[in-house]
Amino acid sequence: MSDLLRVAIVGFGEIARRQHVSAIAKTSGVALVAVADPAKSPSGLPHFRDLQELLRDGPEIDAVALCTPPQARHAQAAAALAAGKHVLLEKPPGSTLSELTPLIAAAGEAGRTLFATWHSRYAPAVGPARQLLAGRTINRVTIIWKEDVRVWHPGQAWIFEAGGFGVFDPGINALSILTEILPRPVFVRSAMLDVPSNREAPIAAAIDLSDEDGLPIHAEFDFRQTGPPNWDILCETEAGPVTLSKGGRQLRDGSRLVVDATDEEYPALYRRFVALTSDGKSEVDLAPLRLVADSFMLGRRRSVEAFGD
Repeated sequence: MSDLLRVAIVGFGEIARRQHVSAIAKTSGVALVAVADPAKSPSGLPHFRDLQELLRDGPEIDAVALCTPPQARHAQAAAALAAGKHVLLEKPPGSTLSELTPLIAAAGEAGRTLFATWHSRYAPAVGPARQLLAGRTINRVTIIWKEDVRVWHPGQAWIFEAGGFGVFDPGINALSILTEILPRPVFVRSAMLDVPSNREAPIAAAIDLSDEDGLPIHAEFDFRQTGPPNWDILCETEAGPVTLSKGGRQLRDGSRLVVDATDEEYPALYRRFVALTSDGKSEVDLAPLRLVADSFMLGRRRSVEAFGD
């Protein structure tokens, strides 16, 4: 393989164009060399209709970044690993927990990296929040994660299909931060899922979680927000509130502003991918996906008004 990690993006939708392309351009040791998507790519790179055509007719690549809807990821990742390629999985890494197990094994057998990414964990305030909370007694956690689906997922009908996660597509970002900053594992106690009468996945959800010590955690996810999004996690501690906001870009300890930084999640994510492939390691943390699966398992479903694009 080349010393430069040659990556092809599979699935050239909003997140790939807005985040992956620029992040790769900013990251040393990696280069974007091709795109696979049914629609013609405006990237100016070699373009292929799908992964199979890319692997058959495309340029030499070392890795693929799968940015397709989660329902398609397992088959694509399996094909890429079988072809000897490293695989980066956009979040969520798949539609089910069980489909990840054979991929982990396949990556090990092929000697290739499988990287299940949680980009929100790379937000600049998340690490400092974890360090701050490590020395505190946490009494309660409240998560408010609300955004306008028409702004952040315009025309993406798959997100409301079975396996598309609905509001848990952004909500899992909050859960990925939660499982990163708290000192102990958490689990779901109950959930209420609001499902539009004409859709299959929830448009809003309320979840109660806890850890083994009974820490109360409440999360509110909603796709019906209008105006600016709310991406906030409030941790009430014995020394006062610790607040992560702006999706993990801003941290306050009481009234003191600790971190207020720009979004550099994806460059950090690709630096990690380069390091993993260089070291011959995989990284597949399924804790956030497990919490989503448990929310669907325990959740009561409430039918709400139909949602139209």
